[in-house]
Amino acid sequence: MANILVLGAILFIFFNLIYFFKNKEFQYSYFSKKMFYKLFFVLAGITVAFAVLYYGLGANGTVLKYSLPDGQAVPHQFTNYLYFSGVTILSVGYGDYLPVGHLRFFALIEAAIGLLLPSAYFMKMLNSKNGG
Repeated sequence: MANILVLGAILFIFFNLIYFFKNKEFQYSYFSKKMFYKLFFVLAGITVAFAVLYYGLGANGTVLKYSLPDGQAVPHQFTNYLYFSGVTILSVGYGDYLPVGHLRFFALIEAAIGLLLPSAYFMKMLNSKNGG
């Protein structure tokens, strides 16, 4: 039953995204598929690049700790750094991992990029549509 629910949810999300991108009702809106894809791949690339940076920093010592219950070091695995990078750039911040040492600075930079880059893309898109 759980597998059916998961599959149903994934299909629902997938078809809603297709509907959103194919819908011609808002043909005069400012949405640009090209800009959306560009932003998505740039953010994905930055997320992976920061994960590589974090992985490199983690080779020299502990840079990520579990926040609860006892603050032990997070295992030095690329997937852990990729997860942390993703929740940082998207400003989700679940709070399960805490950056320590130099990683704190880089996490702030990544979070700022995650907030400012989409804003810059949308402003650029609005400017191009308004003849600016």
